[in-house]
Amino acid sequence: MEKSDKKILLELARDSIKTYFQHKKPSMEKAAKFSQKQGVFVTLHKKNGDLRGCIGFPMPVYPLNMAVVEAARSAAFHDPRFPPLEAKELADIVVEISVLTLPEEIKVERYQEYLEKIKIGEDGLIIQGNFSSGLLLPQVATENNFNVSTFLNCLCQKAGMGFNSWKDLNNKISKFQAIVFNEKQMQ
Repeated sequence: MEKSDKKILLELARDSIKTYFQHKKPSMEKAAKFSQKQGVFVTLHKKNGDLRGCIGFPMPVYPLNMAVVEAARSAAFHDPRFPPLEAKELADIVVEISVLTLPEEIKVERYQEYLEKIKIGEDGLIIQGNFSSGLLLPQVATENNFNVSTFLNCLCQKAGMGFNSWKDLNNKISKFQAIVFNEKQMQ
């Protein structure tokens, strides 16, 4: 993805939040070309690096431009872990976008095979059990210096499952990759 395309998507995400405060729709003119369906997450960080919101769509259910708008607004105003963003906070937020590849189930016969098939820094993970699911973006593992088993345990925790639930082969684990970029990189 070209740097100019990344800038357009970041501007769209920020504009989506800004126009929400104004009860308006964001301008889609520059981002009209991003009409292919793609999974995407928008992550909001405070300038000190603290997480402030992260919501997205792991599957390609919306055109990328619409998915960015919805994910940005959801991360800002509907992430249940945080109170809704206030207008005065917007200047202190750094927007990050993760454009995802299609998740693929990791086929294993023994749970130990996951340790060989998952690459830290490249793969994001999704776990799906009978009653819950969870997702961690690829950058979560590198930002926290996780090894594969720690990454898997945290994935289970995110899904509301017990640690080591990844060892139960009835729970399905998929991996995906992401193009990750943020406003700091574009300056």
